[in-house]
Amino acid sequence: MLPSQRHLFDIPREVAYINAAAWSPLPLAVQEAGRRGALRKGRPWEVDPGLGAQQQERCRAAAAALIGAAPEDVALIPSVSYGVATAGKILAPPAGTRVLVLEDDHSSPVLEWMARAPAQGFVVEAVKRPADGDWTAAVEAAIARPGAPVSLASISNVHWADGAVIDLDRIAPALRAIGAALLVDATHGAGMMDLDVARIDPDVLIFPTYKWVLGPYGRAFAYIAKRRQDGVPLEQTPFGRRSVSSERVPYFADLAYVQNARRFDMGERDHFIGLDMAATGMEMMAGWGQGAIAERCAMLTARLEDGLAAAGAALPRRSLRVPHILCVSFPGGMPAGLVDALAAEGAHAAPRLGRLRISPHVYNDEEDVDRFVAAFARAARRAA
Repeated sequence: MLPSQRHLFDIPREVAYINAAAWSPLPLAVQEAGRRGALRKGRPWEVDPGLGAQQQERCRAAAAALIGAAPEDVALIPSVSYGVATAGKILAPPAGTRVLVLEDDHSSPVLEWMARAPAQGFVVEAVKRPADGDWTAAVEAAIARPGAPVSLASISNVHWADGAVIDLDRIAPALRAIGAALLVDATHGAGMMDLDVARIDPDVLIFPTYKWVLGPYGRAFAYIAKRRQDGVPLEQTPFGRRSVSSERVPYFADLAYVQNARRFDMGERDHFIGLDMAATGMEMMAGWGQGAIAERCAMLTARLEDGLAAAGAALPRRSLRVPHILCVSFPGGMPAGLVDALAAEGAHAAPRLGRLRISPHVYNDEEDVDRFVAAFARAARRAA
């Protein structure tokens, strides 16, 4: 099994930070990449004119490797919501159709369609939280329900608030069978789960770097299937066109769009600091391997399950959640001050929609888990 990688991070021994689903600590190597980038911007006359292109393609390739994509099918974007706004222009659900989202899903894959629905005449349907916790079956039922046709499912592959898994290997074929599109917010899946886009075949799949793939804020990536790459991008940029260059005459030599996902790159993509940081974190993830990371996180959440169950915690069925997220529910409501009480003891997790979301990563170890469980048990006794 992959050993703990704590030594590659700046985490004090007395801190049990089990909160990667909120935002990860930056590895020391990623921090150093950021420092080097800031120094470049401090002395711009020393920057190699070709550096930007090198950074962009390194970052694009690192992101593509995590999801089994070709680099030319990946766009450099600043956030998931930016990617969904881009998809709004590409996918354009027809009037009279349904767009499926998940009840209480993160705002990023939801709000764009809510904003577009009145003018475009489609309906946004939130798949209700299933009583048995099986989101996959609930989405399948919504796809099969008679009535207005489904044109798009815009869903996370992991429900951000409870760690429940949505099985894309079942959902994607069901959508294809009716001619509907699939947009995946893979914020909590990329790098941690097998999300091979060649197999799943989504229309769009988006993820940021600041959580699980150990990078900074402001860097994200959108895989866009080749069949969707003829759309109009959200921003009009010179590098999205075949030949618009400040170094040549004529300036606007060829305004046709480039024939790949690079046309959807964000403006100001030349980010000296963030690109190298993002690439470094993703390359570390690829070096450990998705399977090894998942195995380690599964071991840690299983240990958490055992300890928290003994302390009386209400936990989901393991088969319905991802290996790297475990949520404690509270039938009577989360005890007031619980999260602060845990943090006071160096045990860190996140409150999400009435649940306590606990999310380990490669920097966590068994001592972290035991420290967290002990702090939770003490807080639960005080609340009782």
